[in-house]
Amino acid sequence: MRTDNPRTLAVVPAYNEAETAPEVVRSLHRDAPGVDVVVIDDGSTDATAAAARATGARVIRLPFNLGIGGAVQTGFVYARENGYDRMVQVDGDGQHVAAEIATLAAVMDEDPATDMVCGSRFLGDNGYLAPISRRTGIHIFAFLLSRIVDRPVTDPTSGFRLYNRRAISLFARDYPHDYPEVEAVLMVHHHQLQMREVPVRMLERGGGVSSISSGKSAYYMVKVLLAIFVGLLRRRPVVEPGDASPAPASHGI
Repeated sequence: MRTDNPRTLAVVPAYNEAETAPEVVRSLHRDAPGVDVVVIDDGSTDATAAAARATGARVIRLPFNLGIGGAVQTGFVYARENGYDRMVQVDGDGQHVAAEIATLAAVMDEDPATDMVCGSRFLGDNGYLAPISRRTGIHIFAFLLSRIVDRPVTDPTSGFRLYNRRAISLFARDYPHDYPEVEAVLMVHHHQLQMREVPVRMLERGGGVSSISSGKSAYYMVKVLLAIFVGLLRRRPVVEPGDASPAPASHGI
């Protein structure tokens, strides 16, 4: 993997984000120069695709709504097929700060063995305050994952993440679909890839509607908890450390 001038792709999954996606793309062009941008229009029923395309971004339109996991995996496949060294996931709702991509990249530059860098809302003092119902779920997931992977995890639901080639290759082949961020941390651990967190600033949504409303928070929490425990029981391929290509043999986790 090159670390002198890595080719980086920003993947912006967007579902009915016509109000915010154009500004997200403009901020990427302005504050993350040299980073290519692709917007994954996840079956939007509004003008998301046209609005994003008008800002100069490449747009991939999915024929129907796959959900965040399917949209992001489309980005992984695109990054792998086009030879990118790194891929950064940036939400289309305006929460992520494009200038903070440099913060994620600095961690990977410093330690090229790091496969995934996650921007955390809960490291440092960035003033971000999630709704209490969602914050409770995040802390429960963080508690469980920290013990499963045997290292601190503070923001397992963050969608602001930078990946290297090994992680791109892994997730292009296999990526959770419903609420993927928590399960992705488990996958990184099972495949013996390296993950780090770094404090970043995040903003409130600039528009649109969250896929996890207050009424769905309990459902979301139960479903992700089940996914964690099912993930622990799945048979997984034996891999060498950092290898995204499994050997034929398998064992239970």
